[in-house]
Amino acid sequence: MANWFTMDSPLGDLVSLANNLLWTYVLIALLLILGVFFTIRTGFVQFSLLGEMITQLFKGTNHDDFKEKKGTTPFQAFAISTAARVGTGNLAGVAIAITVGGPGAVFWMWVIALLGAATGFVESTLAQIYKVKDKDGFRGGPAYYMEKALGARWMGVLFAILITLCFGLIFNAVQSNTIAAAFSGSYNIDPIFIGIGIAVLIGIIIYGGIRRIAVVAEVIVPIFALLYIFAAIIIMIMNITEVPAVFGLIIGNAFGIQEVVGGGVAAALMNGIQRGLFSNEAGMGSAPNAAATAYVTHPVKQGLVQALGVFTDTLIICSSTAFIIILADVHTVGEMEGIQLTQMAFDTHFGAWAQTFVSLAIFFFAFSSLLGNYYYGEVNIEFITENRLYVQIFRIAFLAMVLIGSMLSLDLIWSLADVFMGSMAVVNLIAIALLTKTAVAALNDYKRQKKLGQDPVFYKNTIPGLKNVEAWDKEDDTKK
Repeated sequence: MANWFTMDSPLGDLVSLANNLLWTYVLIALLLILGVFFTIRTGFVQFSLLGEMITQLFKGTNHDDFKEKKGTTPFQAFAISTAARVGTGNLAGVAIAITVGGPGAVFWMWVIALLGAATGFVESTLAQIYKVKDKDGFRGGPAYYMEKALGARWMGVLFAILITLCFGLIFNAVQSNTIAAAFSGSYNIDPIFIGIGIAVLIGIIIYGGIRRIAVVAEVIVPIFALLYIFAAIIIMIMNITEVPAVFGLIIGNAFGIQEVVGGGVAAALMNGIQRGLFSNEAGMGSAPNAAATAYVTHPVKQGLVQALGVFTDTLIICSSTAFIIILADVHTVGEMEGIQLTQMAFDTHFGAWAQTFVSLAIFFFAFSSLLGNYYYGEVNIEFITENRLYVQIFRIAFLAMVLIGSMLSLDLIWSLADVFMGSMAVVNLIAIALLTKTAVAALNDYKRQKKLGQDPVFYKNTIPGLKNVEAWDKEDDTKK
């Protein structure tokens, strides 16, 4: 039975076939075409309102105020989604992309982030418009706007099942597998003990609900992201004369000018977009679940904040990993894969002690991702059924996959993640393409109020013809 869980098994062959069909013929074209479409329809929102994104991230985050109003703060919602984004995709995923697709894969990661920020804006704005009230404040996401805006509950249920399997189970295996690889590589610890330790810690937090998840995420994510970026800056300063050559290598390899490792345009394009989507999740439909939890006075405010998350993840953190690896020139060795390649790069730059830093970084990045993953699964199970028994079953399965994932084959885990991630993205991209008009109308209303010098406020009748909008009553606003 163990042979079933490798890429050389019948299961591995099936996963490879599904990935080839999905990514070669469907997703890459869909992501690029719709990324351009959303960018144009929103008036290049990811560039024209960049300053506004930063302002809204830190605006109105008085915790006592939000306890009264319920819901998370804009920054907490940003932290939850970034917790899910900033994980193994940033450290191990980038390493895999460069190993398989060459340095040119990094260029295509940048492209998908620049275009994907507009996609992220649209999906998160829609999640805010169609969010619903619950005991903790609000919940929502693609499943909710598929049902309420499109009248397609079947589509919402399909998406809810896919995201629960993808984030609640498969992605957990990716995260715990990478943590186990990092610690077993550095300290020769048996992966099963690492898996047990992670499962216990995660269990303590997830049984505390969304507020405990939000509080933990808003502490872990900024601290370790900043430390990691700081380390990357030091490395670039140490190798400042070689940085221009790295840019040249990335761009040249992206277009097949220089053939490096497994390079070439096709390999660089596919691996860059796959790993870019895995990392920043723009269009996948995951971040909107976090965006919907925020209390804001206008849906566009959180849409802007989540668009900023795409930039933060790929253009800053993923690029940091890429430069660290390429400057160390370890991607051409061929002896390491995934997180161990990133560890080797740090070792080259700083010495053996740096492997400990990478192990800690991947632990906290992946651990925070598990928190975000759990919330995405729970909120979508609640969409399918209100019976709390299923949430309890999901929690057990979630923790079991954390344990199992620490012991599985790296290549099969990542390939399974690509299949489920791609399937989610296709369903969500179709939905938000059909609902673009609503997101653009909300953006135009936001801009109109800003031009009048007002702090934008949104109600269910702000956009004529909106139906099934529950969380934007004027009466509710006057009670707060």
